[in-house]
Amino acid sequence: MTSEDAAPTYDDVVVAAGRLEGIVHRTPLTTCSTIDQWVGCRLLLKCEHLQRVGAFKFRGATNAVLALSDDDATNGVAAHSSGNHAAALALAARTRGVPAHVVMPTSAPVAKRAATAGYGAEIIDCAPTLEAREATLAEVLERTGAVEIHPYDHPHVIAGAGTASLELLEQAAECGIDPLDAVVVPVGGGGLASGTVLGVRGRHGTDVAVFAAEPTGADDAARSLAEGHLIPSLAPDTVCDGLLTSLSPRTFSILSSGLERVVTVTDDEVLEAMRLLWERAKMVVEPSGAIAVAATRRLVAGGEVSPDATVGVILSGGNVDLDALPF
Repeated sequence: MTSEDAAPTYDDVVVAAGRLEGIVHRTPLTTCSTIDQWVGCRLLLKCEHLQRVGAFKFRGATNAVLALSDDDATNGVAAHSSGNHAAALALAARTRGVPAHVVMPTSAPVAKRAATAGYGAEIIDCAPTLEAREATLAEVLERTGAVEIHPYDHPHVIAGAGTASLELLEQAAECGIDPLDAVVVPVGGGGLASGTVLGVRGRHGTDVAVFAAEPTGADDAARSLAEGHLIPSLAPDTVCDGLLTSLSPRTFSILSSGLERVVTVTDDEVLEAMRLLWERAKMVVEPSGAIAVAATRRLVAGGEVSPDATVGVILSGGNVDLDALPF
């Protein structure tokens, strides 16, 4: 991979795995019989909520920061983010010893803002609109000379995110399950979903179905893939605050060629899955992290996944504002 305009490949995911070894956590793969009964098939839960910074985002941000040349990294890195990418980029930059500048809207969750500051990033406030975020970031890039690391529309970010799927497949094989019947992953901007497609397709071709899970109140990915062209998310309304962004042309292209389909679920279904994960599996996941469990239940109910299947589910994050629980 030579440019930010490049399309990442399976080989880039493999390279990212080597680059990240010893830096990111090899997160656990676990099961819960109660969750299996609720969903209707056997799940292998990939616990990315136990990743550093509490989300898979650390994989992509770190891969992108470590891939920079010394000259490019001199002035640090920057991004606009209201969520997990902000904290991930802050810690990735601190790991490499370079500055991080993060533009955050004033509406960003308190827990995620505090984590970003705690990892040493400069936080620059802006109004809670995409226009304000982009304009403020442009000012920061001009002032600092930092390199922008996009939360998902970046080849190294996508490749880094894909390493979670490689681990999932390896851990499943260690449990004697090779291959899985399907993998289900959340989708917002599509970085994790795209990386998962690259990882699974590169390892198993079309033998393993890859589904993406999306809230009905922010279903632009489902509509985009169904219509065959990008449809932006204009007024998302969902409890899944990590899944509000739209696909980019790059992630749309990857998902169009490798994703089985996008499964949409309601916020009520997401919160039911989230509460069950908290109460019975003892896993503190955020709504965006629980949505893939709810989507798998839909797939079983609709006959797209067999009750005899074993499905890998990526629990993408666990950064919940404990002062504003959605239950």
